[in-house]
Order: sequence, then C-alpha cells, then structure tokens
Amino acid sequence: MKSTIGIAVLVTVFQLAQCQNIRDLKACLSGQNLRLDCRYEKKTENPLGYQFRMSKDSRSMRTVASNLGMPDSVFKNRANVTIYENLVCLNVYGFTAADEGIYECQVKITNDLTGIQTQNITVVKDKLEKCAGISVLLQNTSWLLLLLLSLPLLQAVDFVSL
Repeated sequence: MKSTIGIAVLVTVFQLAQCQNIRDLKACLSGQNLRLDCRYEKKTENPLGYQFRMSKDSRSMRTVASNLGMPDSVFKNRANVTIYENLVCLNVYGFTAADEGIYECQVKITNDLTGIQTQNITVVKDKLEKCAGISVLLQNTSWLLLLLLSLPLLQAVDFVSL
C-alpha cells in the first residue's frame, strides 16, 4: 500500500514538473496588421490547444482565433495563427483602432495538470512598436548559423561581395 502511494506521489510530482507556462506575450504592428507573440515553455510533445481572445472591457470577451472553439465573426477572416517550436503567433489583418483592447493568450497542453495558462496584454494602435522582421526567425537560429558558415563559399564563387 505504501509503495503504491509513493509511486502515485512521484508520478504527480513528475507531471507537475512538466507543466507548460506562458513566458511572454508581446504585441507589435507589421504594416497594418497586429502581431501577438505568445511564447510558452515547451516541456512535452503533447498537442497544444490555444485561444486568443480580446475585450474592450473585462465583461465581454470575443474569440479572435482558437483551435478550442469558434472565432467571433468579426475576426473569422482576419485572423491567422502560426505555431512555431514554443511560440503561438497571432496575426490580425487590417488592424484598426476599433480592434484595440485587452488581448488574452490561452495555452492548454493535453494531459497537463495545470490546466489553461493565460496572459493578457493591452493593445493600443498608436502605442504599438513596429515588428522586427527577424524576431520570429530567431526562434530557430540554425538558418542564421548556416548563412554565416556559407558566406565564404558564396564569396568564393563571387555570388556575394562584402
């Protein structure tokens, strides 16, 4: 009996150590489009559930994009989500002042004991920074290393002159 309880406690502690947490939520403007980067700790290969919601006030939440439910009709054809290694990236096309508000990123990993992880950010169009084009690409830096290593070869064949 004691060994069964010990194993159950050990499994529970191990599963809690595998919990997914949102590390960062950032917003920026790319042309006329809003981009939200929701970065989370990826500790398992379990399927990811996500949901982006927004509200003008804390009472009415509208789903912008989700694989857990249906988006609001206002965002249905204007929102797109891309998932990278540990990043869920939302793009809202044709972002206007009418789309300003509190945006929420929710992440749910299948079989994760912590449930849904949530983080909010207030988005005001005039206060948004311009998106750095390279920020998403830096998630996987192997392309950058390959580029740097291939520069001498490209120079040798006179493809690139520095």
